[in-house]
Amino acid sequence: MTGTVHPRAEDPARGTLDKAADENFPVAPFFLPRAWRDDLMAVYGYARLVDDIGDGDLAPGGADARHLGVGPDLADDRLALLDAFEADLRRVFDLSGDAPRHPLLRALRPAVARRSLTPEPFLGLIAANRQDQLVRRYETYDDLLAYCELSANPVGRLVLGITGTASPERLRRSDAVCTGLQIVEHLQDVAEDLARDRIYLPAEDMKRFHITEADLAAPTTGASVRALIAYEAQRARALLDEGIGLVGSVDGRLRLLLAGFVGGGRAALAALAAAGHDVLPAPPRATRPRLLREVGTVLRRARREG
Repeated sequence: MTGTVHPRAEDPARGTLDKAADENFPVAPFFLPRAWRDDLMAVYGYARLVDDIGDGDLAPGGADARHLGVGPDLADDRLALLDAFEADLRRVFDLSGDAPRHPLLRALRPAVARRSLTPEPFLGLIAANRQDQLVRRYETYDDLLAYCELSANPVGRLVLGITGTASPERLRRSDAVCTGLQIVEHLQDVAEDLARDRIYLPAEDMKRFHITEADLAAPTTGASVRALIAYEAQRARALLDEGIGLVGSVDGRLRLLLAGFVGGGRAALAALAAAGHDVLPAPPRATRPRLLREVGTVLRRARREG
């Protein structure tokens, strides 16, 4: 997971939103209509906060727990916090009832009403973080894809919902892109995830490449681990390629936004390749020039193939 710098304790909501700058793709760039930017940032704040709960990355001081009505005795209990978070989410959709307690969920309520968003994608993100507390290894690639259906795909569906552009084919392609982006993040963060006792590399692939968990805990990345990272990166690239058709299916500023998502994933893959798929000393991150080049490539391909 990205965004490990703790926000200021007195303003956890602002600190959560500030983590958008650390993502592999632009979350709500300046060229979008203001209403879209506001709603995208509201959704981002929700998604980032639920991940921070699941990862134990909340701001020090317990402000988030207090907002959610969780007492000090359970402030470090991630499952209890997720339960309280889900209860607060229910208040977002109950427009005639009490306002949500957490400021990020209060900010989400107008976006939900404006865009007629449904609870399912939001609940999927909570389910993914509950799963993170219980499932720490994935036996097969299909198992990992099922996890990404909860942890990543809802975000793309919410973007299409906010922009009013959902269709069955766009949803299919969006799911592929979001899964690809999630896999890229897992590849960047192998060491960070292992420190949390989580491995998102399929066990069957680790066996195929003769890799043990001890190899992932090494200070440097051995040849076998690099080969596995390259193999999984190619899978992610194939998923991101589904985004070319998605980008080509829309127009205007939305096309540029979606190209930013796909280009961000491609730029991150380029950073992995440039580092020789050496991910253990530090997560390889894309530079801004590389991101802009990849966005341009995606736009040209979408225009040509569309």
